[in-house]
Amino acid sequence: MSNLNFEELATLSPFELKDVLMKSASSNRERSMLNAGRGNPNFLATVPRHGFFQFGLFAMTEAERSFIYMPEGVGGFPQREGIEARFEIFTNTHTETKGIDFLKSAVSYVRDQLGLNAGDFIYEMCEAILGCNYPVPDRMLNLSEKVVAQYIHREMIGTHPFVGSFDMYAVEGGTAAMTYLFNSLRENNLLNSGDTIALGMPIFTPYIEIPELNDYKLKVVTIDAPPENKWQFTKKELDKLLDPKVKAFFLVNPSNPPSVRISQETLEYIADIVKRRPDLILLTDDVYGTFADDFVSLFALCPYNTILVYSFSKYFGATGWRMGVVATHETNLFDELIAKLPEAKLKELDERYGSITTEPRKLKFIDRLVADSRTVALNHTAGLSTPVQAQMALFSLFALMDEPEAYKKAMKRIVRRRKIALYKELGLEVPHDPDSIDYYHLLDWETIATQLHGRDFVDAMLKQFKPNEYLLKLAEETGVVLLPGRGFGTTHPSGRVSLANLNEVDYARIGAAVRKLGDSYYQKWLASKGGKKPAAAAAAAAPAAKKAKPATKRK
Repeated sequence: MSNLNFEELATLSPFELKDVLMKSASSNRERSMLNAGRGNPNFLATVPRHGFFQFGLFAMTEAERSFIYMPEGVGGFPQREGIEARFEIFTNTHTETKGIDFLKSAVSYVRDQLGLNAGDFIYEMCEAILGCNYPVPDRMLNLSEKVVAQYIHREMIGTHPFVGSFDMYAVEGGTAAMTYLFNSLRENNLLNSGDTIALGMPIFTPYIEIPELNDYKLKVVTIDAPPENKWQFTKKELDKLLDPKVKAFFLVNPSNPPSVRISQETLEYIADIVKRRPDLILLTDDVYGTFADDFVSLFALCPYNTILVYSFSKYFGATGWRMGVVATHETNLFDELIAKLPEAKLKELDERYGSITTEPRKLKFIDRLVADSRTVALNHTAGLSTPVQAQMALFSLFALMDEPEAYKKAMKRIVRRRKIALYKELGLEVPHDPDSIDYYHLLDWETIATQLHGRDFVDAMLKQFKPNEYLLKLAEETGVVLLPGRGFGTTHPSGRVSLANLNEVDYARIGAAVRKLGDSYYQKWLASKGGKKPAAAAAAAAPAAKKAKPATKRK
């Protein structure tokens, strides 16, 4: 620890600092490291995966119907004619196999509830799983887009009034969506160097870092959601969006790392601002929305102005699949703003997209997004891997068919029980917020230390501590790795705990480790005061000590 430069470490992204913390945490071979720094869940949806692999086996029987005379392991494309009957024979002869009942139900749901042709769906899925053809259309496979759209509508819009439909682009997860969107907004002159954007803070760190790159050089206005307002944006902060210099507002909902969804009241206030700022571009990243109760996206309230980003990675335990979508309303602000560009700019865009369409000015923004993702010249090879799109469709059908929401309830139960285990060992009451989804949790050092040891101790520590010192000490002395809340734009010193990637007993150990380290600092501070506990500190610590007593007995 003595060799670490805290000032230099403070400049690192939390995800880069994580590597330093992990190295420090693993320095002691006699203990295990507990890395709660990353959001990769340790749970996953099994049913749609069984379905995927069984569908893959059926797809192989389809491929092997061709070139049977060749012994070298050569197959061909599946054939559309009769495929529905062959699928029924396959499923009826494998009734005891996991995943088969799900597939039969999925095809029935596609036909009977979504009104799509079952044979066409089976054929698209077979070709997709085999990966034997380019993605056509390159933006997203036809029926897969319709299936996923139903899922997105249910989870992001719900019963909120919504007129019209939306277009989607299947992408390699939420991070690819961010990269593509920043690039296309710039290429189409919707955001230019020197323009001002607003970021809803705290936020996923790359949203803070990308605008600063030489590629963009954007000015940033922060819209803060402070903890004292339960991580909700205040009206005063949101009123910054009324400034016409602010061209776009990017936010993550539910937030990362506080994991708090935007309240209905706040969403409506943003919608009211949009009525006064009809030219304001909105981007909402709603990857954690499926962990919330009755979630409603900003996309539902302001579809004309909003770009929706959603990733399947967290809810389905599918970070390795790299699957997500970008959605825009069929009629949207982005197409309108492009159409209003000066003629000179439009001619530049005509040249840019002229190789892929004879009418570039009719090209939708979302289709420009697809083209730009492959530097336009490679537009014909754009599109997300088709096996990934097939799994995405099956994930969506799994959720759509789960009308009692048993899987969703199980996901919520897992992360909330872990939070309880964490606070039980801290010896503190579990903070409750109806808008919290508990995928992540911010341990506010100032609040926790005040509850346990009083204000005098906290004031002394705030003067003494260097940035990230507590996190580094925690890693070195206990093997626990957390990420710094300040790296996500929070103003208070804190540690982000992912409640998704460890087991319940591990969160109890993290709570005990955080408390133990805090207690050691407190004892040193007391010693510096001659060992006498201030009256204010004693009064503050007494309730916490009582709650902590059972945890001490368990040890």
